[in-house]
Amino acid sequence: MSSANKKLLDVSDEKCPSGASTPVLSWSPLPQRKTLRFLQRETKKDSSDGSEKLYPNCDVNIWLRSCEEEIIHPLEGVVSGEIPKWLNGSLIRNGPGSLKVGEEEFIHLFDSSALLHRFGINNGKVTYQCRFLQSKVFQKNWSARRIVLTEFGTKSVNDPCHTIFQRIASIFKKETSDNAMISVYPFGDELYAFTEVPIIHKINSETLATEGRVNVSEYVSIVNHTSHPHVMNDGTVYNLGMSIYATGPHHIVVCFPKSMDPDISMFEKARIVAAVPARWSLNPSYMHSFGITENYYVIVEQPLSISITGVVSAKLTNEPIAGCLKWYHEEYTRITIISRQTGKLVKVFQAEAFFYLHVINQYEKEDHIILDICIYKDPSVLDAMYVETMKSMQKNPDYAKMFRGRPARFVLPLNPDKMTSSPKTNLVKLKNTRAKAHYLPNGDIYIQPEKLCNLGCETPRINYENYLGKPYRYFYAISSDVDADNPGTVIKVDTYTKSTKTWCEPNCYPSEPIFIPNPESKFEDDGIVVLSMIWGGEDTNHVGLLVLNAIDFTELGRAEFETRSPVPKCLHGWFLPQK
Repeated sequence: MSSANKKLLDVSDEKCPSGASTPVLSWSPLPQRKTLRFLQRETKKDSSDGSEKLYPNCDVNIWLRSCEEEIIHPLEGVVSGEIPKWLNGSLIRNGPGSLKVGEEEFIHLFDSSALLHRFGINNGKVTYQCRFLQSKVFQKNWSARRIVLTEFGTKSVNDPCHTIFQRIASIFKKETSDNAMISVYPFGDELYAFTEVPIIHKINSETLATEGRVNVSEYVSIVNHTSHPHVMNDGTVYNLGMSIYATGPHHIVVCFPKSMDPDISMFEKARIVAAVPARWSLNPSYMHSFGITENYYVIVEQPLSISITGVVSAKLTNEPIAGCLKWYHEEYTRITIISRQTGKLVKVFQAEAFFYLHVINQYEKEDHIILDICIYKDPSVLDAMYVETMKSMQKNPDYAKMFRGRPARFVLPLNPDKMTSSPKTNLVKLKNTRAKAHYLPNGDIYIQPEKLCNLGCETPRINYENYLGKPYRYFYAISSDVDADNPGTVIKVDTYTKSTKTWCEPNCYPSEPIFIPNPESKFEDDGIVVLSMIWGGEDTNHVGLLVLNAIDFTELGRAEFETRSPVPKCLHGWFLPQK
């Protein structure tokens, strides 16, 4: 690991990176850029002779399975232990469901056809079902038995029946894939499947049937949005997107107020409540999530950017969008604070370059904003999800490094002391944190994080209902350490003590942990953590629901199911309590 990358994970190093500079609002050529897959080729070395697995405890094939038969009529699970009787509702999950279309195969995990899972929980009993999201691209692919539309990393195959003139004509009426296989979120009483294209699908939370398709860009001017909107306690939903203004691309926050009129949808009431210019006008940052506090929106502009000219070119040449992502490794990460009251920029901070997918939580404290986020030194984790890379991971000595990330805490002083003759003075005035901030010679503020634990954490969740955007103590995650003794470990992190509790069992791979408070909870972790789980190796047709005591991380109960076809690992989900 280079010294520059080491600094991200070693907060004792106080040196400022040489690449730190003034924020750039207009685009200028950035020579130190790298596209995806270049990172992979750059780090790949000759492996061992292949006789031994480099990561014997990790079965990456759990991601590469393809569901061959939907389960429309619920299966009843075999329960062991005790599922709390008060836990009644539906755990809905979303994720990759099939890498195959006819004789063809997608080449990136993000292209896999979306598969929805449902665990119905009622009075200590649990049922399971799964169905493919009936997106337009899914229907076209499976009707044609080939890959019809180009996805994130996979190029579509031309229709062999088309003439050269028909193929040229098709360039000018390109469709965008609506394969929403990342997450699910509620809008009022309705549930929608999400990806970063602003086309979402309404899901029946009882049957998993796809009941509708909403193009959000028809209600508010956006070209994309994150897969992780924020759902407030009053039902209002906020999401971060990108819109093209006359002056260039802007990052915008869209508010979807909860509608009290059944004849008016939340989408019809959508409005832009904040907008700031993208850092680089021709290369806006890629963002998968964002933060919200009582008074502010928090936008993290990482140096992984989307080339607008590249996107235009890719549309014309039918190339995957993955090739339009550029990594400016010598630039800094920019964190922008926007007022929720005015929608205007309040303050900008900069940090060493890092890649991220998921913000954990964020809150205000004593004139500071605390921002917790799962960070990586670069975006090679996206390269690690190419199918060929996953299939060969047991022979790649650098594969674990591609997933090496850690949860980090940044502390952003909102009203720091004025710059003095000693610019290295720490501007963070909070106690019990090793995070730092200081002025750069040009007057900008540079922030350095502290690690929250020394375990790789992904798909982090908190006591969302009660602690979103507020001071909190605990979060829950799954391991991202491929070379761990058990890569299927579930983790509870105490952000006060920087200590962890874990749960695991051999050959078992739980998904994103979702915290559910006890009906009369009295403190933050007074509740349970619910997870779906699958098993590795030959145990492909086996899925389960796991319930952990959130306080001590002991198992309370589980339900297991034998299915008629393989069950792949899922990504994100939502728990809907029974009404």
